[in-house]
Amino acid sequence: MADDIVQAGEQEIQEYFDAVVNVAREAGKVVYEAFHKEKTIDTKSCGTDLVTETDKYVEELIIGTLSEKFPSHSFIGEESVSAGKKCSLTNNPTWIIDPIDGTTNFIHRYPMVAVCIGLAINKKVEIGVVFNPIKDEMYTSRRGSGAFCNGKQIHCTGATDLSKALVITEMGSSRTQNS
Repeated sequence: MADDIVQAGEQEIQEYFDAVVNVAREAGKVVYEAFHKEKTIDTKSCGTDLVTETDKYVEELIIGTLSEKFPSHSFIGEESVSAGKKCSLTNNPTWIIDPIDGTTNFIHRYPMVAVCIGLAINKKVEIGVVFNPIKDEMYTSRRGSGAFCNGKQIHCTGATDLSKALVITEMGSSRTQNS
């Protein structure tokens, strides 16, 4: 049952990790191949909340691949939710997917795009993968194991003074004067 506590051992977590890294690379190939091509663009909640056929295809690819390997797992995909699919986070292993984070960048051929996939078990994120196929950068993390870029551990700078920190923000899809 989805509300029961789910036990996942180290071997299972490693299997999930290996699978998600592989599917992120596979999805990344699709994004990379579509990057310089013309795109069919639709809007979701507003004129700046965009989706392409590639977004939809990549989400279907990720869900299809992972559900074949892990049929008892649940899925929350950005495009599925935007299309009206009801999804909820339970204790069941749940894959959380943004097939193309940075769709506006993707449309404008700006290389800051990524395939983002996380796995939550018992409502806690256990694995996170962010793959930028244009720059060939794979960021990975597992609960308690640190974060890595292309297999090399990465760290925060340790800056505690805001004037010495790099701060980056993004406008999001709601771009009105009051938002």
